[in-house]
Amino acid sequence: MTTMTLNDTTLDVDAEGYLQKPEQWTPAIGEAIAREMGVTMTDRHWVVCNFMRERYLTTGSAPSIRSLGKESGVPIKELYELFPRGPAKYASRIAGIPKPHGCI
Repeated sequence: MTTMTLNDTTLDVDAEGYLQKPEQWTPAIGEAIAREMGVTMTDRHWVVCNFMRERYLTTGSAPSIRSLGKESGVPIKELYELFPRGPAKYASRIAGIPKPHGCI
């Protein structure tokens, strides 16, 4: 396992920078990850990230892009406007959860 330091906190991450221990996450860490990825967080970004995080912590897996669009209250078209390079991939990293299965 690799580590990285954000906001003076050492975090356990995989080779792509996804947190491996979701309990290490804080909103400030999420904000720092977003900045590092070139994403300026808005309330709508947080709706998506909080939904992804809650789903992962409840079920042990991240939602698919389809269920993310249906259940988060953020339509798929808007998801791609918020996270153009991949909504599930970017939102999960910012939310401090492992990369969803099926994301390239």
